[in-house]
Amino acid sequence: MIDNDTKRLSRLIAILTQLQSKRLVTSTSLAKKFNVSTRTIYRDMKALEQAGVPVFSEEGKGYCLTDGYRIPPVMFTENEANALITAEKLVLKNKDVSLIQDYTDAITKIKSVLKTSSKEKTELLSQRILVRPQIQYTDTSHFLSIIQTAITEYQLVNLVYQSGTKNELTNRVIEPFALYNNTQESWNLIAFCRLRQDFRLFRLDRILKFEPTGETFQPHTLTLEEYVDMQRKKFGTPDIPLSL
Repeated sequence: MIDNDTKRLSRLIAILTQLQSKRLVTSTSLAKKFNVSTRTIYRDMKALEQAGVPVFSEEGKGYCLTDGYRIPPVMFTENEANALITAEKLVLKNKDVSLIQDYTDAITKIKSVLKTSSKEKTELLSQRILVRPQIQYTDTSHFLSIIQTAITEYQLVNLVYQSGTKNELTNRVIEPFALYNNTQESWNLIAFCRLRQDFRLFRLDRILKFEPTGETFQPHTLTLEEYVDMQRKKFGTPDIPLSL
């Protein structure tokens, strides 16, 4: 009985973490994740409600928490902390200044909740991981963070872009769609270019100005998977065409 109670408590905490990390969570996905029945998940949700957690269900969609409700993380396992440190090393080799700064701020907050013993181990691991860049180049970008916001808020953007072929500047009005990294440390923005009336790929290190207009655009029905598939059929790779 004690063992079952412990398992249920662990599952309730894990469910709460899932609710905090996603907009909506379905009972089916939770049941599959924790290898229990959907009926068990219903009981778990009832238990969370009785414990004062503001869980709400949206008919036919799933469960969510009241907007703004948060609890601090209880703890990270040693493996989870190690994964974060490894990811930090990869991010620090990235060529976008805004991403490095935002991740550094976030990882500092995360480290602050680690136990002392875990902090010592993660510090040791940090000193024992070396990431060598695949390609040596000095160009950096500064707009990844603001681009992420433009994508999620459907912001129409004025863009000044430097062409790589003719080395000339062009002014564009774009609808940011998605981000793409080609594993060579080069971030690219996929956006609908109103000048070309088509989707284009913009290398972030060639963006000289990225300024939201204050207007929004209608979200595209095209998914990222559909875009990649479309580019592969046309060009054999999602990388083509770079914006011209």
